[in-house]
Amino acid sequence: MPTRRTFLQLSMAAGVGAGLGLPLGLARAAAGGRWFMPDEGEPQHCAYLAFGAQDAIWEDFTADVQAALGRIARAIAAYQPVTVFCRASEREIAEHACGAHNITYVETALDDIWMRDIGANLVLDDDGALGAVDFNFNGWGNKQRHRQDARLAATVARLAGAQYQRSELVGEGGGIEVDGHGTGIMTESCWVNDNRNPGWSKAEIEAELKARLGLRKIIWLPGIKGRDITDAHVDFYARFAGPGVVVANLDNDPRSYDHAVTRRHLEILQNATDADGRKLQVHTLSPPLKPRRSRFSQGNDDFAAGYINYFVINGAVIAPQFGDAEADEKARALLVKLYPGREVVQLDIDAIAAGGGGIHCVTHQRPAV
Repeated sequence: MPTRRTFLQLSMAAGVGAGLGLPLGLARAAAGGRWFMPDEGEPQHCAYLAFGAQDAIWEDFTADVQAALGRIARAIAAYQPVTVFCRASEREIAEHACGAHNITYVETALDDIWMRDIGANLVLDDDGALGAVDFNFNGWGNKQRHRQDARLAATVARLAGAQYQRSELVGEGGGIEVDGHGTGIMTESCWVNDNRNPGWSKAEIEAELKARLGLRKIIWLPGIKGRDITDAHVDFYARFAGPGVVVANLDNDPRSYDHAVTRRHLEILQNATDADGRKLQVHTLSPPLKPRRSRFSQGNDDFAAGYINYFVINGAVIAPQFGDAEADEKARALLVKLYPGREVVQLDIDAIAAGGGGIHCVTHQRPAV
């Protein structure tokens, strides 16, 4: 099946995304601005999900992806409200998959399912105002069609009543990890990349990210370009579990391109300090080595078996499991330890993993004001 990565060649061959340009109204933020992005674990008003799977991308897996999105929506809705974006023509399918409890449906045009990347990045100020930063989603560097998805950030801003803020930078929410106290972790491979930000220096990119997200320090990981469609989003490599506490992906498969990359990342994180000068406490989570459910993973190099791609919500952590009992339990136990007071809910999201993503990739959050 065409996954997010293999669809790249199809899209580029067809000229998808070419010549779209960026809408007007772009601006760089002033240094020391009033806005900051809170930690994902802070209280949330609601979660967002895009019910946008389509046969042109997912082929025979479309129904399986829709079912997995439904499981995620229902799991979140047990703890807090969920807003599900869906095409008008698929409203009934979305309602059947996601249910009615604690769910609001918003009909809109969509290209795909990656809510973390296409939605607005919601920020707060000290007075409780809500802002919505749009980083101009361009299909991870014009690798996939994205005309409809590129408009969703503005839709989220209007729906949330947030002050819409359009950066000059191009990037995605999956490339952002913050602790809510001034520290961010980013990968150079997706931000300092000519397929998003030609002509920008690393220093200029860092300054804009700091200003837009209220950061005082960014810990840069190298990532790796061109091996997955995102050019190595940070939410598959490092996550804050609290100020000064990080969970890092450590790939123990020597055949994986991530084997060396994750070791380099671990070294950087273990020697890093946050914006307040604290040395990071680093925990590791490793993908399963045992065979997984073969229908989605067999022969699929893009299958994303990343335990680190979880979603923190009010009262719970929504996390993946991959059918490897030992590895699944190890991941669950660490998350229970790192997120006391929250239930850890593990779900089968193999169909989404088959497209190179995970639970964090298909969700986003609106912080409580």
